[in-house]
Amino acid sequence: MRNGDDLEGFDGEASSASMISAASSPYQPTTEPVSQRRGLGGLRCDLDYLRGTLGRLKVAEVLLALTAFICIETIMECSPCEGLYFFEFVSCSALVITGALLLLFSLNLHTRIPQINWNLTDLVNTGLSTFFFFIASVVLAALNHKTGAEIAAVVFGFLALAVYAVNTFLAVKKWRVSSRQQSSRQSSDYIRARTESREVVHRPEIQRLDA
Repeated sequence: MRNGDDLEGFDGEASSASMISAASSPYQPTTEPVSQRRGLGGLRCDLDYLRGTLGRLKVAEVLLALTAFICIETIMECSPCEGLYFFEFVSCSALVITGALLLLFSLNLHTRIPQINWNLTDLVNTGLSTFFFFIASVVLAALNHKTGAEIAAVVFGFLALAVYAVNTFLAVKKWRVSSRQQSSRQSSDYIRARTESREVVHRPEIQRLDA
């Protein structure tokens, strides 16, 4: 029969053995939150953005540009073809760039690259897309053979133009607000830095400690 010392030693050996087995086990406990392990590489779909005005406009732009591109691709004969080729280039470029921006914004990937001014990037994209869709749609409307595919491409081109114009207006407002916030933040940081420097000058004991 074991006494208290023997039992204490036995418990110590058991705890030591369990610690060794736990350390050598490949299945280690993790403290990573469950919410961070969901999704692919921490990526999450920002439903608030997609439900908002800018997100809905981006989805509409992608769908309209895709439809216009499909319509122009179904045309087999053209003479002259310059207007058709230019409309094809504009719709394809708008589809690719706007689709990439929609993916970045909806997955919050743009927050991982803070060096880029994404509000300005979105403004430039929507502004250029509005301008080129206007030119391409007007040229295709003037130089077409009244076929069903050409008429459909022109209609979807003008619809895309309207959506891009609205997005450009909202992007300008958002860019102005972000620029004002950034400038006010920089001015407040400058004032705080000047205040701290003046406090150091008026308190010589701080200078002696720093020296």
